[in-house]
Amino acid sequence: MTSVPRPALFATDAATALDPGRGVPLTVRHAPWTEPLTRPAMANELDAHARLALTNRYVERDGVPVIPVTGELHYSRVPRDQWSERLRLMRAGGVTAVASYVIWSHHQPEPGTPSFDDRLDLAAFVRCAADAGLDVVLRIGPWVHAEVRNGGFPDWVQQAPVAHRTDDPGYLALVEPWFAAIGREVAALCGPASNVIAVQLDNELYDQPGHLVTLKSIARRHGILAPIWTATAWGGADLPVGEVLPLYGGYGDGFWVDADHDWDPTFREHFFFSHTWDDPGIGADLRDHPGIGRQAETPRLPSAAFPAATCELGGGMATAYHRRPLLSGADIAAVAHNKIGNGSGWQGYYMYAGGTNPAPGLAESHDSGYPNDLPEFDYDFHAPLGAAGRLGPAHAALRRQHAFLDAFGATLAPMPSSLPDRRPTGVEDTTTLRWALRSDGRSGWVFLTWQQPHLPLEAVRDVRFEVAFRDGSTLLPHAPIDVPAGTIAHWPVHLELGGIRIDWATASPLTVLAPRAGGAAPTLVVVAEAGIPVELATTATVTSDAPSALRPVAPGILVVDAADVVRCELRSSDGALDLLVLPAATADRAWVLGSGERRRLLVTGDESDALFEGAAGELLVRAGAEPRVRAYDAELGAFADLAFAPIGDGAVGDCGVAGTRPGSGVSVLDAGAPEPGVSPVPAGYGEHHGRASAPTRADVERHATAWRVDLPARRGVRRFLEVDFAGDVARLEVDGVVVADRFWDGTTWTIGLDELAIDPSAPTTVVLRVLPLAHEASVRLPAAAADRRAATDGDLLALDEVRLVEAPLWGEAAATPRT
Repeated sequence: MTSVPRPALFATDAATALDPGRGVPLTVRHAPWTEPLTRPAMANELDAHARLALTNRYVERDGVPVIPVTGELHYSRVPRDQWSERLRLMRAGGVTAVASYVIWSHHQPEPGTPSFDDRLDLAAFVRCAADAGLDVVLRIGPWVHAEVRNGGFPDWVQQAPVAHRTDDPGYLALVEPWFAAIGREVAALCGPASNVIAVQLDNELYDQPGHLVTLKSIARRHGILAPIWTATAWGGADLPVGEVLPLYGGYGDGFWVDADHDWDPTFREHFFFSHTWDDPGIGADLRDHPGIGRQAETPRLPSAAFPAATCELGGGMATAYHRRPLLSGADIAAVAHNKIGNGSGWQGYYMYAGGTNPAPGLAESHDSGYPNDLPEFDYDFHAPLGAAGRLGPAHAALRRQHAFLDAFGATLAPMPSSLPDRRPTGVEDTTTLRWALRSDGRSGWVFLTWQQPHLPLEAVRDVRFEVAFRDGSTLLPHAPIDVPAGTIAHWPVHLELGGIRIDWATASPLTVLAPRAGGAAPTLVVVAEAGIPVELATTATVTSDAPSALRPVAPGILVVDAADVVRCELRSSDGALDLLVLPAATADRAWVLGSGERRRLLVTGDESDALFEGAAGELLVRAGAEPRVRAYDAELGAFADLAFAPIGDGAVGDCGVAGTRPGSGVSVLDAGAPEPGVSPVPAGYGEHHGRASAPTRADVERHATAWRVDLPARRGVRRFLEVDFAGDVARLEVDGVVVADRFWDGTTWTIGLDELAIDPSAPTTVVLRVLPLAHEASVRLPAAAADRRAATDGDLLALDEVRLVEAPLWGEAAATPRT
């Protein structure tokens, strides 16, 4: 694939770029909405819902503006007995709705009656999501892509002599019974009070607007109903006006470009603030045209009738054989943060929870005519929740953003986005600070993102911001600051809470905790930015339990020493507000569980500990060792240490999730002596469309080195195998059957052992095969992996360590106040 031609999306005059180092304030002016607030027929007159409604600017829940957060999880790629825990971890991460493709080929590989058994039980999944407190978005296709063979069409559908994805009667005759089968499963679960809030029709369909209307009619005829109907709009898709909510996406990198292709502008643009929502790069390798292009000046909202909404902000990235992108958690958070600053009314992630293909032969591959070879089983996606259900690199940073949206979405959602007067000149600009404003003309939020992968950014020196509202301007901070690389911040301007006005602050609000025991003061929790002083401007009287942490620098302006947690009290004749400042080092261990009056602030001792709420609201933790968790008590103004104990089966909910019994830890396993393959690896295994093909199973058998790993009998705990290796492709075999695979990208391969065909009652020997990476192989690796490859003479092969992690489910026992 070549770069997609791009119109100018940035400032074209170099003089508009910031010359850093002079301390000249960066300016932005609030620009009000130019169009009146309207309500589309969808979700209002048509398919009205008891909770959800739409305006042209934002979504409403119970009459209150909100910014929903959707996370993708494919139920058919996750064992059924792990649904509940995955869904509850999503909810704990601030996700409000789970999206899932209904993958036709998983349900009906052969003609006949579709299966909805076990992990294919769609109705049970919808009920399980409701039990976890999540709404549902059904992406019913029938073509879905999802890196699945034939885009989800069963082979017998793919081979049918019809014009696929059109109103060809022959094709519709295939779709009708499939939608009827879906309807029999979920029709009783749809309706005005349902947690099924949206249905997506097809996927990445660019030139068949009438067909989308036909699919909608068929779905409705079979009882598949929702207040919101959606379709993907990227690539200049021609959508039926008013019939679907256009959805967009944004990936920081992708596997779908060639191995020798540089970081494409279609990825790089998402690290800048703009009002351009279309991305012609997504899916461009699977269509004949590269997108219709875009105008240099774009409206704030991509549709006059609907709010800006996304369904595919990259929660990570899949790995193809020829190209293996790797994004950090900060990279993922930067793209998502920019979309909020751009005016997003709905944050949707693909993927939020990874998974595993339920059988071989189901993945996108060269054999099925795709330009990319994907692993047979692995669909980890480096997502916020990995394929094994453990926390991924982006979970912490994203859950902070989602906690912010939950606490402040009612006022943020109606605010338009305004771009600053001085903007970057293009994707090559690494000196002009990237920021934006969302405001209502009186108050607002400054969004600041100075983070990107691949090309390093230097700190921007001597920065101040001037925000012009209707009635005057606000300058912050009190003196110029340096903005270090890695900064992702949202700062309040003219925030009123508890009767107290904060003129501005240089720390990012996380959440608001309700007063306890009849108290009058809510608690505003903010997180300090690494390398940026916490400044607070307010006319209220500010006191603290740690007075030495407060330093006045100007009338009404304080600097808060955020080296540790600091609690302040803000008081005036008009109200009272408590302020809790968390240091930057604590950010990735902070959790906000619950919503509204039930919000609960917790801080873990280990970033890998996974917190969530059980069916009765009890606190549960999946951890390899006894978790160390502190809960903030707003009434006492202090943290309390919580005590935990392993708990037994049936503790999570009603969706078949098993608890665990005592016994935990991490063990390094002996992999024994390596057994080399029968012949050296070749330079490659063929190619398709100019991209290297993955080795076949026979290639792996012939060239891979094998290690035999003995697993002890299961002790009643969730088990994970962590494999640190270097090479090309790794596969795990049980009794001679391949059950898991991975393309090497330098990261740890984590395998959920409980979903494999392993007898838990007795010791088991598994075989790990690692294919050496040929020195000449045409594959693109992440930087660290590429460096290791470059430092190796000849072919690369290593098994560094294999660990068994036994992680019980822990339940809260008691709390002890801290002094």
